[in-house]
Amino acid sequence: MKIYVRERIKVGEGVRQPRYIVLAVQGGDLKVYAHHFRKTELEQMARDAGAELVFLESMPEGERGSKKQS
Repeated sequence: MKIYVRERIKVGEGVRQPRYIVLAVQGGDLKVYAHHFRKTELEQMARDAGAELVFLESMPEGERGSKKQS
């Protein structure tokens, strides 16, 4: 089983809010009821479910929201 997560975009440094968002779960039987998690929460869920955490890289600042037109 794999759990795909990435850092939230709107959370700044030093802000005391959950910093990660779950994007997808592959395989297994895991239901996720929240959207935002702390890294320690994700690590514990993965450990208990026998899953691998996959941290996706965020898109560079300049590419966010831009659409290429041909």
